[in-house]
Parts: sequence; structure tokens; C-alpha cells
Amino acid sequence: MKKMVLKVDLHDEKAKQKAMKAVSGLSGIDTLAMDMKEQKMTVIGAVDPVKVVSKLTKKWHAELLTVGPAKEPEKKKEEPKKEEPKKEEGKKDDDKKIAELIKAYEAYNPHLTKYYHVVSMEENPNACVIC
Repeated sequence: MKKMVLKVDLHDEKAKQKAMKAVSGLSGIDTLAMDMKEQKMTVIGAVDPVKVVSKLTKKWHAELLTVGPAKEPEKKKEEPKKEEPKKEEGKKDDDKKIAELIKAYEAYNPHLTKYYHVVSMEENPNACVIC
């Protein structure tokens, strides 16, 4: 994983979108960001910096400023969460509510909730089969 910072001469949003689309077509790119004020593009991924620059220099003037390792975000230590006994009671209430909703749905749409048995060709000896 490499972090590349490039200086690209872009003047409007349309050119920015085209440049980002051109670079995003390369395989191995994880993150792509553009700062229009400073005209800097930041590319993070496992891609060759020469390919990125050559892709951009076809239409725009591009310079490679820095190449370095991508900084991993620092992982914060997570404290173990305390389990609440109220969740079990909430699950029982949820099950009751779901059962009531199913009964109401069946009463409202009785023909939609019926199950029908379908006989397949393998079970029916009189079915037409093309070998």
C-alpha cells in the first residue's frame, strides 16, 4: 500500500471528475481524493505511481510530489460492553408483536398466505420428459 500525492493542473469540476474517473480505472486503487484549492490529488493503494502519472499526463499536466507508505488508522481499544438483561425481555415482546402482525396479515390476506404443494417431474411418472 502506497500513498501518492500528485499535483494536477485542473481548473474546473468537470476536469476534476474526468481525472478522478481516469485514475479510478486503474486496478489496485483503494482511496482517491482531490483538493481543488491546492490542486493536489491523493491516491492510496497498491498501484504503480508511474502508471498513475502516465494516465494523468495524457490529458493534463501532472507531477508526482510524494510517495510513501499509507498510514494505517490507529485502532482504539474498545472497552467490553456490559450486557443488559432487559434485552431478553425485549426479545420476548418482539416475538409477541411479530406473531400478532403475522396473524393480522393472514386475516387480511388469507389467499396469499396459503402454501401449495407442487409436484415436480421426477415425482410424476406420467410427466413428459425429453431425454
